[in-house]
Amino acid sequence: MRITLRQLQVFRTVCEQLSYSRTADLLGLTQPAVSQQIRLLEELVEEPLFEYIGKKLYLTDAAEHLFRTTNDIFQRLDELDMQLSELRGTLKGNLRIAAESSAKYLLPHILASFQQRHPDIHSTLNVFNRSQLLKRMNENRDDLVIMTNVPEELSLEFMPFLKNPIIAVANPRHPLAEQPGPLSLDALPAYTLLSRENGSGTRKACEEFFQQKRIHFNHIMEFNSHEAQREGVIAGLGIAFVPRHCVYRELQDGSIIELPIKAMPLLRSWCLVHPRGKKLSPVAQALEDFIREERQVIRAIAEKFGVNRP
Repeated sequence: MRITLRQLQVFRTVCEQLSYSRTADLLGLTQPAVSQQIRLLEELVEEPLFEYIGKKLYLTDAAEHLFRTTNDIFQRLDELDMQLSELRGTLKGNLRIAAESSAKYLLPHILASFQQRHPDIHSTLNVFNRSQLLKRMNENRDDLVIMTNVPEELSLEFMPFLKNPIIAVANPRHPLAEQPGPLSLDALPAYTLLSRENGSGTRKACEEFFQQKRIHFNHIMEFNSHEAQREGVIAGLGIAFVPRHCVYRELQDGSIIELPIKAMPLLRSWCLVHPRGKKLSPVAQALEDFIREERQVIRAIAEKFGVNRP
């Protein structure tokens, strides 16, 4: 088959974007040019690759198989480029990182310190909820994943590297804020809980904690981001359980307060994760080594966000 790398590049981008128009914008092509490349590829593999159901684009079974192979091909080419750069005495290449949404506050600061050591490494950070991350790991979409609550049932290698304290927060004018602490968990269910959506790692950790403590909330409002959840607290809609670093600015300026609740904070750890047996690229290995060896640097970054506060 006379498949070209350009055709595979276009195909992979369509798979990721599920849109011919967005693919054209990203690759600097016209939409007809994208359609033509996909048609040529379909002729070569002798199978349809995409189908529209309603107005949404879906991958066929043939496309799923080709997508996995395409990712393997480009990963091997990236590794070759990195290995050649190592022979020249430099380390460069592309590093794809996926992280849980609550890690997006701390992780850019860690990456900034990492790239001071390795300025020729180009890092791409994509943010997802927990369920999306697990799906991406199954598809081998990323070099490394940052998450909490690593599932034991999956074959994964993981390295804990930083505490992720989850705290209870409220508006300073909330009735609970006026009560002398420490507060009992039993006092919370009388109020509205502002929760993350299904699939969120923070929500999963909190639900396990509530179940263990036999706490049940009757009134729950869902939010699909920490930003919306935080604004709900500021607006006085209810209380929320959030990672401390997600609200560190609001804790400093007083627009949100941490409730002094017994048995809190709920402690979890950020982990660097990849499938067991996965051969890390040189740049992915460089980040793993940095996180393992530069704990003092990472702790200093975490201190700015109040992560290590008692």
